[in-house]
Amino acid sequence: MTDSDRRNQPQAFDGVMAARTPAVKLKLARAKGLRDHFEAWRDDVSARLANIDLAPDLASNIGSGRWFRGLGTMLGLGAIALAFWPDFAPLEAMPATELDTAMQAEFDHQVIAPLALGATTGAQLAPAASVKPLAAAPERPQINVVTTLTSGDSIVSTLQRAGVGLGDAQRISELVAGAIPLSELKSGTQIDIILGRRPEPGAPRPLDQLSFRARFDLELIVNRGEQNLSLTRNVIRVDDTPLRIKGKVGASLYRSMRAAGAPANAVQAFIRALDDQIDLDRSVGANDEFDMIIAYRRAATGERQAGELLYAGIERNGEPKTQLMRWGKEGRFYEASGVGEQRSGLVAPVPGRITSGYGMRRHPVLGYRRMHAGIDFRASHGTPIVAVTDGTVTSAGRAGGCGIAVKLQHGGNLATRYCHMSRMAVRSGQSVRRGQVIGYVGSTGLSTGPHLHYEMYRAGRVIDPRTVSFVTRAQLEGRELMDFRAALRELKTVPVGAAQEDLVKLPSETEAPAREIEKLSDPDAVI
Repeated sequence: MTDSDRRNQPQAFDGVMAARTPAVKLKLARAKGLRDHFEAWRDDVSARLANIDLAPDLASNIGSGRWFRGLGTMLGLGAIALAFWPDFAPLEAMPATELDTAMQAEFDHQVIAPLALGATTGAQLAPAASVKPLAAAPERPQINVVTTLTSGDSIVSTLQRAGVGLGDAQRISELVAGAIPLSELKSGTQIDIILGRRPEPGAPRPLDQLSFRARFDLELIVNRGEQNLSLTRNVIRVDDTPLRIKGKVGASLYRSMRAAGAPANAVQAFIRALDDQIDLDRSVGANDEFDMIIAYRRAATGERQAGELLYAGIERNGEPKTQLMRWGKEGRFYEASGVGEQRSGLVAPVPGRITSGYGMRRHPVLGYRRMHAGIDFRASHGTPIVAVTDGTVTSAGRAGGCGIAVKLQHGGNLATRYCHMSRMAVRSGQSVRRGQVIGYVGSTGLSTGPHLHYEMYRAGRVIDPRTVSFVTRAQLEGRELMDFRAALRELKTVPVGAAQEDLVKLPSETEAPAREIEKLSDPDAVI
């Protein structure tokens, strides 16, 4: 114990006792009975014990007398705990009771008692001599069965597993094949079956009725007439109004679209389509609005079916910034200008044909033969120039005879340069994505007219760009471009959320009867 501990501890103890001793002495002086003496003595002992430091902090004053006293207290308590450690010796079990015949019979009656209360376990006693077996157990006149068509399975085997006889199953397959190709039946189709009474014990139940949804707009029903099975086609009215969803981008485009009710696969298609055209991280802000239109079908019976993405757009301040619509047999997305997406390979920098190849040629301005270190694309003034693949801008600005030029460094030790621009859309050091606009066609530098001079380098040496395969972007022209823009204008007239309203039922359209299991699950249903 340090000198400061020795000086401070007695002073603290004496101070407490000096504060409490007069009160205790006064209480003892006023005590008139044994109970009062005991309470005064208890208060005195409690005051003394409260000032005893039984569990000092072992993390402070290490090595002092108070610390060693606390260490001894800890070791002592540990020794006491080990002294009372329980013994894990096995306990001796009570010997089994010997049962006589009367006790065994009593136990048997008790064992079967839970069965009478509806339990599923217990021992069942053998029937007594007074019990007479039934000649035949009664059966329900009809059985409702629901079976599911699995992948790679035939309708015949599916019906047989549900209890339909082979003859009826084959006849049903023939009737269904006459209404719809069996290959169009999708796995997961649920078939409602009603089986009738058996003609004789052990025989399969005959089919009374069968119904299932063959297509979204078609239900097939098979009924048994007086002798044969017959098929009825129930054509369901379907509305094909597309579903349009709009909302603010916010902190996360994906989460905002999902919160607005867009299906997950449509959201993924929306993001993929935009990602091929613009840089989502740089070009889309939190205050922008997304606009998506997907194919949507509503059946008069209440079912709904979401299809593929038809339109993907981004709006800023109420004006469309990016507009993409699916068009053509290939299902490719096209911009509002008629330029289509490119799904693989290097994209062409501009949608135009090559007018001058790589190699020696007579320069149209200088008038003598010299090396043409690239290829020229025909394009009108102001046509957007895009990066052929992802890369980084290594230079952007005036470059002598190339005029306003942008040079990109790509992976695989490749680099590209784009010359004679009218203006640039990127700056030096910027990262660009495949298909991103980096500038616009012009006629700056040594040029006779608007066009794009495109160069490619490998390991710093110029090469023929045509030796590296790239695919041109699709470009709509003429009548097809007019039809595309007309379809885009018509598609954007679809009201937001109009397809989510229920169809008004016609008098001829009635509700389908509920299945027995659905009736049981409805507490208000009357059976």
